Amino acid sequence: MQPDTPGGGQGPGTEWGLVMQTDVMFLDCPGYMDRRGTVRCGLPAEVMDWYAVRSTDGPLESAKIRCPRGHLFNGPVESLTWHKQRAVTVQPPGIRGTRGARG
Repeated sequence: MQPDTPGGGQGPGTEWGLVMQTDVMFLDCPGYMDRRGTVRCGLPAEVMDWYAVRSTDGPLESAKIRCPRGHLFNGPVESLTWHKQRAVTVQPPGIRGTRGARG
């Protein structure tokens, strides 16, 4: 059987070579870029493996991901995803408008 010739594939309906899975999934890389933990990598990280892990609350969807910078993570998807919106800090009342006030 020759994979480079018509009909040389494995299985019905294949005409040229072997059938490959071409689906690719990405998650944003959760890696930190600095020592203080304030800047995230955020590059698209390829999902290398997707699997389920048993837990007391039922199965957890888990993944092994890798980004182009070389960050490699393996764990529950909930731990690998992060929210891009920064937390908004609210100043206590009375601080605003005191700069030019005269008493």
